[in-house]
Amino acid sequence: MNSQVPASRSASSSAERLAQNGVFEKFARAGYIGSGIVHLLIGYLAVLVAFGRNDQEASQSGAMAELGEQPGGKIALWIAVVVFVMMGLWRFAEAAFGKASEPQRSDADTKDRMFNRFKAFCVGVVYLAFAYTAFGFARGSGKSSGEQNAGLTAKLLESGAGKFVLVVAGLVILGVGAYHVYKGASKNFVDDLKSHPGTFVKRLGMIGYVAKGIAIGLIGVLVIVAVFQADPQKAAGLDGALKTLGSQPFGVVLLLLMGLGIAVYGLFSFVMARDAKM
Repeated sequence: MNSQVPASRSASSSAERLAQNGVFEKFARAGYIGSGIVHLLIGYLAVLVAFGRNDQEASQSGAMAELGEQPGGKIALWIAVVVFVMMGLWRFAEAAFGKASEPQRSDADTKDRMFNRFKAFCVGVVYLAFAYTAFGFARGSGKSSGEQNAGLTAKLLESGAGKFVLVVAGLVILGVGAYHVYKGASKNFVDDLKSHPGTFVKRLGMIGYVAKGIAIGLIGVLVIVAVFQADPQKAAGLDGALKTLGSQPFGVVLLLLMGLGIAVYGLFSFVMARDAKM
C-alpha cells in the first residue's frame, strides 16, 4: 500500500507544476472565453432560426462560420485554434494526473477520482473538436457539422454493428445531457469555482447548464430515432436538434428559450475563465 504513495505524490506534483505554469494556464483559461463566444453565437443563430432564418446553422460550425465572416474573424479563428488546443491539453493533463487544486483523498474516493478524470478526458476531446472545427474555418475549408454528422450516420446505418454503435452513442449523449441538467439544477457547478458565487452567477450557471443539457439530450434522442427510422438526416447534430425543437407546437417559443439558455451558458463560460479551479 505504501508503494502507491510515491506514484500518487508524483502525479500530484506533475499536475501542480502544470497548474503553476502561468502562460499555459492563461491560454487554457482563454479556452473558456472561446467557448463562451461560440455559445453566444449559437444562441444568436438559434434565435434567428426561431424567427424563420432556416438558412442559418445553429451549431458550433455555424457559429465559427459566422465569426469567420466578421472583420478580423479569420485572425480570431486562428487564436481560437490555439486556445482550444491548450484547453484540450489541460484537460488531458487533468485526466492523467488529477486536478491539482483538489486535495489528495482516501482510497474510498477512487470512483469519484476516476469519474472526474474520465469527465476531464471527455471535455478535452470536446475542446480539440472545437479546435479542429475552428481550424477548418480559419483555412476557409470548414464544413457543416450537421452534414458531416448525417453522412457518418448514413454509413453506420448500413450495418448491424454500425446501428449498435449509433444506439450506444445516442444513449451516451443522452446521459451527458442528463448530467448537465443535473449539474445545473443541483448547483454542483459551484464546486468548479475558486470562490463562492453570488446569486446572479448561480442563476447563470443553473440556466446555462440546464439549457445546454436539454439540447445535448435532444441530440442523443435524435441519434436513436435516426436508427429506428433509418433516416440519417435526423442525426444532424445540434442544428438538427434545435430545428426539430422549433418544428414542435409552440416551437418558436421553445427555440427562443433554448437559444437564450445556450447564450446564458456562454456568459457563464466567461465566469469560468476567471474563477474556475485549474
